[in-house]
Amino acid sequence: MKSYKVLGLMSGTSLDGLDLAYCHIWENEGKWQFEIKETTSITYTEVMQTELKDSIHLSAESLLQLHNTYGIWLGERALDFIKNKNLDVEFIASHGHTSHHRPEMGLTFQLGSGQHLANSSGQKVICDFRSNDLALDGQGAPLVPIGDRLFFSEYDFCLNLGGISNISFEVKDKRIAYDIGLANMILNYIIRKIGLDYDKDGELARTGEINSDMLKRLNDLKYYLLPHPKSIGYEWFIEEVVPIVEDTEDTLQNLLHTSVHHICDKIAQQIKLNSDETKKRLLITGGGAMNSFLIETLKQKLGTQMEVVVPEPILIEFKEALVFALMGVLRVERQINVLRSVTGAKRDSSSGVVYLPN
Repeated sequence: MKSYKVLGLMSGTSLDGLDLAYCHIWENEGKWQFEIKETTSITYTEVMQTELKDSIHLSAESLLQLHNTYGIWLGERALDFIKNKNLDVEFIASHGHTSHHRPEMGLTFQLGSGQHLANSSGQKVICDFRSNDLALDGQGAPLVPIGDRLFFSEYDFCLNLGGISNISFEVKDKRIAYDIGLANMILNYIIRKIGLDYDKDGELARTGEINSDMLKRLNDLKYYLLPHPKSIGYEWFIEEVVPIVEDTEDTLQNLLHTSVHHICDKIAQQIKLNSDETKKRLLITGGGAMNSFLIETLKQKLGTQMEVVVPEPILIEFKEALVFALMGVLRVERQINVLRSVTGAKRDSSSGVVYLPN
């Protein structure tokens, strides 16, 4: 099989910015391989961050307007990257930015119009990887587990710590994956109260103490009792989590410290539920993997039976962009890229909509 040259675009719920990863992807003797050749991250301006964060409250007309203008912006950033690095790109695979995710209502929406992206970049675009799964009665999430299965099968568990924490693992030749719960979303919400984008290495969180009442309220959130398949979005965070943070009168350090313990409690609980007594390997990626206090806390809660692997920074930061590039390749190859065992859909699917530039 040929080697595909794909530019993967990812914008996550933590609102850090846009990740671009230029990847070569090929299949060799039944095993998918990859090489991340070039990467960059573009931090959102304060205005853009606010626009994306508040898009959940927009009217239909304003939301579609943002959908188009954000698509143009994505295309322009992609074109700049391609030109600056002199890249040979076959197509762009874009996740977009999730503004709405209500799987219980059968709807999800990713900002970043594929046609506008294609026109402004001059490249073929594959995007909208979630809608088809919703139409098949699935959650439309998580999507990254196809990459965990095809690229990272040597690990027993793959954990992503983005705005949300999600986990992926195999049970009797079926890939199981779901959103565990909170991760950077709550930490970034708290730290932005003092004008910072994130708590570097968890330094402020490390100096705090647990607020028992806040920890109990977070741990008691009803979502954690739901069976998988399950997923959450920004709506859940605003409605269920923000009131707990705002109701808690305590220092910023204690709010952060408590949140880290909550995140790690829930992750450790889910891993232990799905593990036996043998030594296991856990791969951690996403922005939270660079929070040393969070990783130390998680290791303590997991114990010595779990080997925690934090890979090189390029994989921590760009794994999701890489996987969306893979999903684009699988779409072109008409191979399965969304798993029913993960999303709860009626069947596996090869999802993604193709747009050609005009």
